[in-house]
Amino acid sequence: MRLTLFISRHSPRTWSITFGTIASLCAAAIGCSSASSSPGETACVSTSDAAAVDATVALSTMSDGASVDAASDGNTLSGIPSAQQITFTTLYKSPLALEGLTGDSAGNLYVAGRGGTPTCPVWRIATPSGMATLVGNIPSPCTPFGLTFNSAGALFIADTDTIWTLTPNAQTPPTATAFATGVPGANGIAFDKAGNLWVSDGVTDQGRVWKVTSDGTVTEAFRIQTLANEVNLVALEDAGPEAGVGGVGRDPRALPPGSLTITPSTRTAADTNGSVALVANGILFRPDGTMLVADTGRGAIWRVTLDSQGNVQSPMGCDTTFLPDTLCLQDILVEHPILEGLDGFVLDTAGNIWGLANERNAIVVVTPSGGVQEVFRNAPDPTTMLRNGGPLEFPTSPIFLGQQLCITHFDVSRRDNFPNTGGEVGPEDGGAGVAKVSCLDQALPYPGLPLPVQ
Repeated sequence: MRLTLFISRHSPRTWSITFGTIASLCAAAIGCSSASSSPGETACVSTSDAAAVDATVALSTMSDGASVDAASDGNTLSGIPSAQQITFTTLYKSPLALEGLTGDSAGNLYVAGRGGTPTCPVWRIATPSGMATLVGNIPSPCTPFGLTFNSAGALFIADTDTIWTLTPNAQTPPTATAFATGVPGANGIAFDKAGNLWVSDGVTDQGRVWKVTSDGTVTEAFRIQTLANEVNLVALEDAGPEAGVGGVGRDPRALPPGSLTITPSTRTAADTNGSVALVANGILFRPDGTMLVADTGRGAIWRVTLDSQGNVQSPMGCDTTFLPDTLCLQDILVEHPILEGLDGFVLDTAGNIWGLANERNAIVVVTPSGGVQEVFRNAPDPTTMLRNGGPLEFPTSPIFLGQQLCITHFDVSRRDNFPNTGGEVGPEDGGAGVAKVSCLDQALPYPGLPLPVQ
């Protein structure tokens, strides 16, 4: 049996605990024997004072959103092949940029090419052959991001300020029609059980998440707390009333394209490049109706509780320097350096969260008990020590086909993927392939949870 302890870093006491205490606390607080734990794990809260157990214990969420794993950051989920065993097969190289990915029950994958003229193509990719078939088009200008199917088999595609929809057809590829507008920065999309479509703002870095009802009505439901507020902005001339310079908080940067000046005694910023301010990226639902949102800049996952009508029940408005519909930091499920750059993510049937840390060229997993594991990361080149040679090339969106994980690679030139001249696609491919779709050759322990979640 493996024991994972979750403690608040705000409490300095030394912890002394017995298995009897663990058992009693689990039974009283969260029920260790429930299905929330993966096989071989016990997910409990450690404390010598039962009165200290409160809502901060659930699923490793603590007052500052951090989790502490007493067994280290190593493998927490059994049955995963080692990084040395993992291999990939490239199914498709795209002449256009790709970011989103979804699949159907027949084992086909779907992607939308970005920047096409006169339209952006929607391709169905057969597995395992990799044959791409045109099944639809998005009107130009178009910059498609996330894709997902509804329960009736219609495909929905996020594109800048619009959600498009079409029913894929290889014989007569349809042109998508607008389902909803007024969702600036639309990126991640997912359906809830009631048929509402939820959309994250993954472009403007404002952390917005919208609910779109079945008739296309758009409502801002909440905001993920940005990494800096706007309380001291100095207006920029001729840049509009909402533009300014300032902000209180943090501004994490990816290096490169940012860079440092390094001396024997200091490390200081040499420029202002590489800011990663994106806090609302991938979005998904658990079977219990809980929403999860990937926070790229923090390296975190937020947990949002909704009622049956899709109204937010999670705490909001704790920090009055942000807008009132901003989630509180206690809504963070888990935050970890391994999750830096977290983009798209999916669930398996055991409740594990499989995600892609795009700028780290890594595949990561978060177990139901909050354990964070790096499953695979590109190995550094022995000469250059760069990790830009593949097989991961800025991975963005994952999808399960049974127990097989498939991935789109956007090949952005950032952090581990800088410069993007290594690997199979990108500038070195002579323009023949600027993005790709690949799948792991090894089966993962559990199949993916079918979408949309029911």
